[in-house]
Amino acid sequence: MKDRSFPKHIGIIMDGNGRWANIRGLPRVEGHRQGSHRSKDVIYAASDIGLNALTLYAFSSENWKRPEDEVSVLMQLLSFYIKAEIPHIFKKGIVFRVIGDRMKLSKDIRALIEQAELLTSGNSGMILAIAISYGGRDEIVRTVRKLWEKGIKLSDLDEDIFTSNLDTGELPPVDLIIRTGGEERLSNFLIWQAAYAELYFTDTLWPDFTREEFFFALHNYTQRERRFGAALERIVF
Repeated sequence: MKDRSFPKHIGIIMDGNGRWANIRGLPRVEGHRQGSHRSKDVIYAASDIGLNALTLYAFSSENWKRPEDEVSVLMQLLSFYIKAEIPHIFKKGIVFRVIGDRMKLSKDIRALIEQAELLTSGNSGMILAIAISYGGRDEIVRTVRKLWEKGIKLSDLDEDIFTSNLDTGELPPVDLIIRTGGEERLSNFLIWQAAYAELYFTDTLWPDFTREEFFFALHNYTQRERRFGAALERIVF
């Protein structure tokens, strides 16, 4: 049985693929390929320890500004990953979700995503949310539009209603955000959801981020005292 201080939902900013490749004199695409292999390791590690939800920042809304050939390769890797890994994800009981602005993706990739979500919708294990064409500010704007389309009055709007209409509405609150690659910022990732999340930064580049460091980040989290703005008494989960 997990300790009650164990996180339910972890978000990961998978940073450092390009630098990993540059250090080794390899094309950036090789860094992205190695990063996708690392993603699989962490996903299955998270599932094996009973995490409720894992959100991976795979492709930001700003990443569309990258060189066209790099974006093309990233989309090819995404397509390959879905085709190759969804059967394994299904067998592990994982629920697959994608958050972000799907309309910027190709019809073929949108169809693959919808098929994967439908296939795993009956599973009862960890929810795996992949953030693709995602930006926290864009998510908030899209949520405001969604609420307007639903006819929800401003006088009736509260934080619970807003949160439930975000892309992550069906996921538990984010407890911990891990960022690899040495940078120490959220970079537009889950900015509403991260209001009270704990943050863990490491210099390790994503392709080198092992299961052991993932588990160390979890251990580091369990040693922290989370008060959510309350008094100094320790909150018992």
